[in-house]
Amino acid sequence: MDRPEKPYGAVFLVDKPYQWTSFDVVKKIRNALKVKKVGHAGTLDPLATGLLIICAGKETKNIEKYQAREKEYVGSFVLGKTTESFDLEREVKQIADPSHLKKEEILQAAQSLTGDIMQIPPHHSAIRKDGKRVYESARKGFEVKLDPRPVTVKTFEITGIDLPEIHFKIVCSKGTYIRSIARDMGELLGVGAYLSALKRTAIGEFRLENAWKLELLIDKIKSEQHENL
Repeated sequence: MDRPEKPYGAVFLVDKPYQWTSFDVVKKIRNALKVKKVGHAGTLDPLATGLLIICAGKETKNIEKYQAREKEYVGSFVLGKTTESFDLEREVKQIADPSHLKKEEILQAAQSLTGDIMQIPPHHSAIRKDGKRVYESARKGFEVKLDPRPVTVKTFEITGIDLPEIHFKIVCSKGTYIRSIARDMGELLGVGAYLSALKRTAIGEFRLENAWKLELLIDKIKSEQHENL
């Protein structure tokens, strides 16, 4: 983590803590670095954890390059219930008993959502529609019509079934919403579903196991700044 005075540029791999927004992480690192230009390469929802790439200084011009890389996630869906946000941000509602579902049906649904697909983003998301974040309208009770978008789900592997919960590994393109995959899987199976846990394990060649725990990274930055005084 060498830090030349001019021009400064750095890339940090961070394991985003649970319930932190991606911007919370950016702000924490920006304050520690005392550098104005700091940004992240791909949002993680507050209830998700895992790999977040932070770019600082001149490296912020490469954010789009990092964002474009393939993403890998592991997590779990709960079948038989759903929420307005398709995760645990909103109230859980009972839809149908999933206990009758067979392994083959679950695997077939996952296969149907693999490949080049058209996906409607969740209404509780940070994308913009008519200049506004759609989650702002959703939280006020307004429904915004969102058009399907092309995404690629390279891998959708069911790694465990313990009904009503199923566990997965997904490798997908930029712009893919795992919460939308939960929604669509629930609809295919006729029982509803929501995302109960999500961790991003890779962005391109960058792996979560090489990421910093946030507080350790902040301590490292402050220590190096002190040494350079």
